[in-house]
This record gives sequence, structure tokens and C-alpha cells, in this order.
Amino acid sequence: MNSFENTSEVIAVLGGTGNLGSAIARRLAMAGRNVIIGSRTAESAENAAQALGHNARGMANADAARGADIVIVTVPFSAHEATLREIAPHVAGKLVVDTTVPLVPPKVMRVQLPKEGSAAQRAQAILGEGVSIVSGFHNVAAHKLITDEEIDCDVLIFGDEKAARERIVALAELMGMRGIHAGALANSAAAEALTSVLIFINKTYSADGAGIRLTRLHTAE
Repeated sequence: MNSFENTSEVIAVLGGTGNLGSAIARRLAMAGRNVIIGSRTAESAENAAQALGHNARGMANADAARGADIVIVTVPFSAHEATLREIAPHVAGKLVVDTTVPLVPPKVMRVQLPKEGSAAQRAQAILGEGVSIVSGFHNVAAHKLITDEEIDCDVLIFGDEKAARERIVALAELMGMRGIHAGALANSAAAEALTSVLIFINKTYSADGAGIRLTRLHTAE
């Protein structure tokens, strides 16, 4: 059974009240997936879930992670480590998707990767080898994703396990985008860094959420 078919699978979106998290949660819920919105407080998460509808539920981040099969982390880099340490006891044996970009204000247009090499590699170091880490959704404009319009953007998916990547490629496609296998988790550094480049391009050319699209590609891998 692939990720298109497994509608009973529970997906928690941590940071689900933020821009990217709410957009991902909305697309998944509207596609019929079983979604939990996670936030720092249960009240904020419950309010967001009620506003979203589609049977979405709201919980504090740790509870959301405990109740999910797939955990999507969409928190800002400043909250990244604390959130991962909070959910670590609840994600053993699960698939965790890290969308975090290591932006360090005020110089968000400058690439500033962490000492681990990427935010995704930091997530793996914190959560341990018993957790399957995949990263993606770094270069998608949240204000576009929250709408019903078609997203003219590819989603690069990184991870050391092909089967884990495949599950998230399928979810990306379920959300209306083309998911692309982009190799090992260490390669996530490229997409994380590219976000700062895209922010610069958006400002320089007054672009409304520029993304990336790969050409001459017939299969994802």
C-alpha cells in the first residue's frame, strides 16, 4: 500500500499553526488524510484544527508526535532543537520529515548552515538512528501552498532510505506538487541553502514566491 492509498495513516504536522505547517496540514486534510495539527500549546492547535475542519485534530507537539505514524516538523530554525528534543521519546521507529531551513535573522539571504552540515542532519543526530529522517519542502512558498492554486514547483526529497523517501514523494504529489528523489540526507544541505538564494532572488526580481522546476525529467529516480 502506498501513501496515496493509506488514508488511515496518521500524519502530525508540528508547527502546524505556522505558515508552512498550516499550508501542508490543509493540503493533506483536503486530500482526505488523517491529520493532527501540533503546536506549542494544545489550545492553539485545537483552534487551528477547528478552523481547518476536514476532521483535523489539534494537540500539543509531543502528544501529536506520540499519536502519529508520520511526523512533519515545520518549526522555525530557532525552535528546531527544542522541538526535536521534546518529541524524541515519541518518534522511535517512526518517519520524521524535517522541513526546517537554517535561516538566521537578520541575514536570511545569506547561507548559514549548522555545524552538522544541514538542519536535517542535526535532526538525525538529535533523534538518533532509530528514527527514519527524510527532509523536503524547503523551497515551496507557503503563501502559495495555502491556496487552491496549482503549485509550479518541484519538491526535492532527501533521505538515506529510498522507501522512506518514496512515501514522502507520494505525499508531495498528493498535495499537488511533483516530488523528486534527491539522494542522501546529507544532500539536504543543497536545498536548505537554496532557500536563502531564493529569498534573495525574490527580493531582487520582485518575484512572488519563486521556486524550482527541474527540466527534461521523466522519472523521479
